[in-house]
Amino acid sequence: MCRLFAVTSETPISPMVAINALDIMQEGHDGSGVGLFLRDLGGPFEEIKDAPILSGIFTESGLKRLDMYMMELGFMTKYKISIKIPKTAPPGVPKRDIYLVRAYEYPEEWESLSQETLYDRLLDIRLALRRMGEEKEDMIVFSFWPDVIMIKEIGDPMQVAEYLNLDRKELKARVIMAQGRQNTNYAINLYACHPFFLQGFATMTNGENTAFIPIKEYLLSRRFSGYTGYQSDSEVFTHILHYTMKKLELGIEAYKHVITPLNDEDLGHHPDRGFLGHLKNTCRRLIIDGPNCVIGCLTDHSIFMVQDRKKLRPGVVGGRPGMFAFSSEICGLDAAIPDRDKARDFQPMHLDTVVIGPDRREIDLCRQTEKLPLLH
Repeated sequence: MCRLFAVTSETPISPMVAINALDIMQEGHDGSGVGLFLRDLGGPFEEIKDAPILSGIFTESGLKRLDMYMMELGFMTKYKISIKIPKTAPPGVPKRDIYLVRAYEYPEEWESLSQETLYDRLLDIRLALRRMGEEKEDMIVFSFWPDVIMIKEIGDPMQVAEYLNLDRKELKARVIMAQGRQNTNYAINLYACHPFFLQGFATMTNGENTAFIPIKEYLLSRRFSGYTGYQSDSEVFTHILHYTMKKLELGIEAYKHVITPLNDEDLGHHPDRGFLGHLKNTCRRLIIDGPNCVIGCLTDHSIFMVQDRKKLRPGVVGGRPGMFAFSSEICGLDAAIPDRDKARDFQPMHLDTVVIGPDRREIDLCRQTEKLPLLH
């Protein structure tokens, strides 16, 4: 199994908060890798929230190709983090040339674009860079998006964090998602490392999605360029979230009705049975098969957790006003927020969607048996 940890805080915090929580839960992951998703950034990124940030790993030649490509498009560097790494990498960590975190200024001719067009173009550039990198094995691109940084690497999470000096003031964020990867299903590939990200939506998963193939085929049939990659069977959770909220224009309350719809008997008693029955039929190929615990982040910086019907993967949420966390194990939660009311900790069951909104005031709970707010 993997181990997951996500935290949302009204003040920017170091990613080491999440790394320490993973370290406390280290018996649940094998140290084969770590993935970090940082959002609602602090430090020097606080004043450039709209600037797209490119995150990835490059060889020296790959960086030159990147610079040429971005200059041809009209992008100019606005700010960058220089990650100077020691000459000797820790055991199991590959020797890399450059870990890149760079914010750009948009080309002048982009100023009149609608937000939707702008975001589609950012996606196109990320996918083009990924293809370029895969062709010559000189670039690994994780994200290209405003107010988002992603860092992924093979190796023990704590050793990787110390090696990259992640406890630096420039990397603080209000939303952090982290996963310690248990390499059980596939060869180690950084594109298979959680969290996954697509146009403002991110998810990470502890579990196994044996319905991966029909889900992937359905998403590919939607002919949206962002539904691609799939080095991991868990990447589809991000894409289903994007599809539910951007393409179907439904809320997070509907996400579980897509991936784990009610059985026909329970559906027959639901106040929205007509709509939900239609949703179940039309999205039948997006139904997951677990066990899976999914933690995700929405475009408004809300954090959520859901479980599938098998409910065999651990997950707990707790905190206090101003700071909440989701964790695979309570010990991870204890490490990050020891001064909370533990009696208010909540472990979602298979009908629950637990959400911490962008105000970070309280735990919101919606159940699949309740009426959907978008249909009121």
